[in-house]
Amino acid sequence: MNATLAPDRALIERELFAAGHAIVPAVLDANACALLRASYDRDELFRSRVVMERHRFGRGEYRYFAYPLPPVVERLRREMYELLAPLANRWMERLVAAERFPLDLDAMLKRCAAAGQTRPTPLLLKYGRGDFNCLHQDVYGEVAFPLQAAVFLNSPHADYAGGEFILAEQRPRAQTRIEALLPARGDALIFPNRYRPVDGTRGTYRGSIRHAVSTVRRGERYTLGLIFHDAC
Repeated sequence: MNATLAPDRALIERELFAAGHAIVPAVLDANACALLRASYDRDELFRSRVVMERHRFGRGEYRYFAYPLPPVVERLRREMYELLAPLANRWMERLVAAERFPLDLDAMLKRCAAAGQTRPTPLLLKYGRGDFNCLHQDVYGEVAFPLQAAVFLNSPHADYAGGEFILAEQRPRAQTRIEALLPARGDALIFPNRYRPVDGTRGTYRGSIRHAVSTVRRGERYTLGLIFHDAC
């Protein structure tokens, strides 16, 4: 496991505001990624398992961690939140929105609990050949932090083919814009939970964002999802 998360906050902010996503390289080393992949079958770590095909979410499955989170997941969630909270508040300023977010995760989770959201949302996702995830947004209640992250736990091309991470942005009076991304093992992809500020000819507006995973053509693909608000 890497000792600390120390990315260039200014660079991440520029990429988020310009492109709607940013990649933080090597937040986990190969050993930490392997341990997380192996933990998928440890029932005691998780509160629930979702088979996507049963709910018409796609194909594949994922498991939500239970509290207390595994140390590596807890550390990454806290460090990533502390990195992103100031950016999220500037995000709200750009949208001329009144909502602001606390600068530490404990205060954010207390806000969630006050709204009846107490279930942990970090999750492990597992895809095999032929699996995919449909376009969606991760909204779990009234309280929602506007950014989230996916940490990629194995290597594209070497461990799996296909399985691109898809971002779809709907803009007013325009066709949907698509990004297809393949971050390296250990990288974290930061992206919007539901919307982002976009500069237009008449000022800043909300671009609606959904995300998905394209069909895996070969191998297995594992991802750690970091969502910073809890669920109802």
